[in-house]
Formats: sequence, structure tokens, C-alpha cells
Amino acid sequence: MCIESMPSEMLMKIFSYLDAVSLLCVSCVNKRFYHLANDKASGLSWMIVLKDRNGKEHVMEQADLFFKDTSVTIFWYSASWPCLDTLLSLKLLGVTPLLLDQSKAPSKNGPRRRSLIAEYDFFNLTESNVTLGADKLVQLFSLDPGLLVGLWKGKNEIAFVMASLHYHQLLERSTLGSATVQYALPSNKPILDDIDPEYGLHDYDLHLDMHSGSCTYLCGTFKSLFCRKGDIENGYLRLTVVSLKDNTKHVPLIGTVGLCWETDAFKGNVKDCYVMDVTLLDETRKPFWCFSAPVCMELSSKASSLYDYMGCVYTTDYADAEGKVCVELVWLEETKEYFIVSLVIYVSTEKVNNWYGTNY
Repeated sequence: MCIESMPSEMLMKIFSYLDAVSLLCVSCVNKRFYHLANDKASGLSWMIVLKDRNGKEHVMEQADLFFKDTSVTIFWYSASWPCLDTLLSLKLLGVTPLLLDQSKAPSKNGPRRRSLIAEYDFFNLTESNVTLGADKLVQLFSLDPGLLVGLWKGKNEIAFVMASLHYHQLLERSTLGSATVQYALPSNKPILDDIDPEYGLHDYDLHLDMHSGSCTYLCGTFKSLFCRKGDIENGYLRLTVVSLKDNTKHVPLIGTVGLCWETDAFKGNVKDCYVMDVTLLDETRKPFWCFSAPVCMELSSKASSLYDYMGCVYTTDYADAEGKVCVELVWLEETKEYFIVSLVIYVSTEKVNNWYGTNY
């Protein structure tokens, strides 16, 4: 019997033997464990705090969440958002009860500890950020890291806020910071690379998830990735995951790609947008680069040059301070599906040098 298939009563009995820290860990496994562990008083949740020009803070409690293999997606929606034009910033915080009592359910009215995960600039939100996508009701604006803001079309009012949080050190980031200072990730101690440094990176693994809400479009692992010295240029080391020339590794996306959203009154789906989770492991299987972020597919001006895939070409690009992800897809009209025909990971040479003590 798999533990996830056990009746809730049995799981609750097992959870009753766990201490507070263990309950917090369990609550990050999946949505069912989250609710069961919270019932046993772990109390981990997430909130956002919006600050306006007058210094007033507007606290919003999480409304919904979706657990996937490597991330959790959290939604906030309300009928009483503050006016967007007056907002200066948004803080994303993890929240836990200050006093854990396993005999009682956690109370939102009791004292709670806040841990700052990220802070975002909301001043001139629509002018300083590019639109990720839109449908008939909302426009989506993406803020790094992993935040998505949905605005009602033509009203300049907030419809919802969505955050994508990768599981890597999520528990620490959600509990060990303060209300004003983020948890400082421990520095990596450079390891001795037993391969000739002229070779570059070797034996990396990539786990890639593309999803939205309860839908999963792709969930796959790509092993034994490498980068030769000749693949290092413009400040990046290149890891080719899916090659345009090797059609045996081209992979399809399952279902109709779109980013699901909802509020108290409406639901929608923004076409060609989704959440991308990247988990890159180094040769020791230690997490090397991890993120979860909303992204979109953009129609390319070029046509497919592949004989097996004659259709419109789309691209998805993501970049942050640690690296870039470049995806090329072809839409097959006959089968109504996307195929990934090229996937390349670019890792910052600065990150690699800090990780290994090298000098690329």
C-alpha cells in the first residue's frame, strides 16, 4: 500500500506522532498532506502584504493552492483589492503560528510568525512590466521571481495574484526569515571537480515540469547533460537538453496549453501561458539551479525547417541572474499538439565559478 492511498484517519494518526518541524515538512509534500498536516497544527500558509503610498498595509490570506512535483502555486483573490494606482510594493511571506498547540487547529487570529520570501515593486506596474498574456477578461503581468498579477481589462484593477514557489529550500524560506529580512541561503562550499577543468560541466540532470493548476503538460527528466569548453561563450555554459537535429528526443506537450485562473466570481484560461519548473542537479545530484515561474509561448516569425514537423514555430524564453532557458516548439495542426524540438539551458559562468571555485 502506498502511503498516499491510506485513509485520512490513518494518516492523521501517523501525523499525531510528528513534532512541529516534521509537520511543516509533511505539509509541503502535496495538497492532501498540506491540509491534513495543517489540521494537526503545523499551520504553514502564505500571505501577501500590499503597501500603499500612505504607508497602509493590506493583508491578503491565500485563497487556493496547487501542489505539483516540484512546486506549489498559490492564488489570492478578493472582491476588495486596494486601488492599484496607490500601491508601492507587495511582500510575499510564509506564515506559521507563533505558539503551536497540537490539540487545536491553527487560528489566523492568533499570533503568527512571518518570514519574508520576496518583495516586489508595484509602482507603475503596467508600465515597467511586459504583458505575459491576456484573455477576454484579464491581462497578466509577470514579476521576478515567480509572481503573476492579473488585472481586469480596461479597469486597471487587480483581479488576482499568483505565486509559483519551487520546493527547493521552500520550508526554510517560509519559516526562518523575519517579517522584513529574507532567510539567507547557506553559501555553497566549492567541491573539487575530478574531471579536467577544460572539459566543462558533465553528468547533470534536469527535471522539467510545465503545468497550470491541476493540468500537467510535461513532466520529464533528462539525464547525463554536459557542456564542453567550446560551449562556453558570452558569459554562459550551454547544456543542450533537446537538440533540433535529434528527433528521437523531441517530446510532445499533453493537452491544450493555457494558464488557469479564478476569482470569487469568474474563471478563465490564458492561452499559451503556463508555469515552468526547472530543477537542475549537478554531478553529485545536488540542486544546482531551481526555479518556478510563469512563462508564455510566443509565435516565431520563422517557419519550421524540420521535415517531420511542418507547422508554426513558438518559443519560450526565461532568464534570471543565474541562467536562461530557451525552448522551441512546433504546433502540429493535424494532431493539435505542441512538440518541443529544441531545449537549451544556459548557466551563468559566475554561478559555476562560485559553485566549483573555477575560473571559466
